[in-house]
Amino acid sequence: MDFDQAHHLWLDTHRKRRSGERKDRLERGHGHGEQLFLRNVWWPLRGNLDHLHPEYEIADWRGRPYFADFAWLTEAVKLIIEVKGFGPHVRDMDRTMYSRELNREVFLQAMGYRVVSLAYDDVEQQPEICIMLLRMLLSRFEVSGQQADLPKLALKSTLLQAVQLGRPIRPKDVEAQLGVNHRTAVRYLQQLCELGWLQARSSGESGRVRMYEVIRRDWDAFDW
Repeated sequence: MDFDQAHHLWLDTHRKRRSGERKDRLERGHGHGEQLFLRNVWWPLRGNLDHLHPEYEIADWRGRPYFADFAWLTEAVKLIIEVKGFGPHVRDMDRTMYSRELNREVFLQAMGYRVVSLAYDDVEQQPEICIMLLRMLLSRFEVSGQQADLPKLALKSTLLQAVQLGRPIRPKDVEAQLGVNHRTAVRYLQQLCELGWLQARSSGESGRVRMYEVIRRDWDAFDW
């Protein structure tokens, strides 16, 4: 499958999963710069679009929705990728917008995301630089010797997701975030319960556990 075929299938899959503003944002936001990044940088680097989410919605530190250009979500890392043109992100930005952008990046880092910003000019004219830098970054999470750390990274990601959601987390939230099956998602949530970070909540007359809520917030005590 070549890039154009893979991109069409990938975009159509994400489009079918969305509705309302999230779908409209995907239609409006996934434009020339984003497609150029996929064609010039990501596809030559990875050869696929697995675990990559376009126009990924995240709540910022004010609780307001923010759409990142891309999010690459695996058990080992949560990576936010932004393609920034000089005009809208430098020349046309006032002091308030600049401050909000920096605050948002710090908040995302605090929530467990790695934030990477790439210049549109490099994506268009010097994609080999972007490929080299991203390869250096991603190699930190793909060394075979780090596989033993994946369970810890998955638990960390699940706990951070539970905090960010602002509501009880469900297994299907974890499945979508980490790309794991239902059984694995439940296992991660139950482990966090055993460690005292989450508490299971049942719903309905059946008494089945369907969601989990955060009950502990002393993050310094977590073995990150």
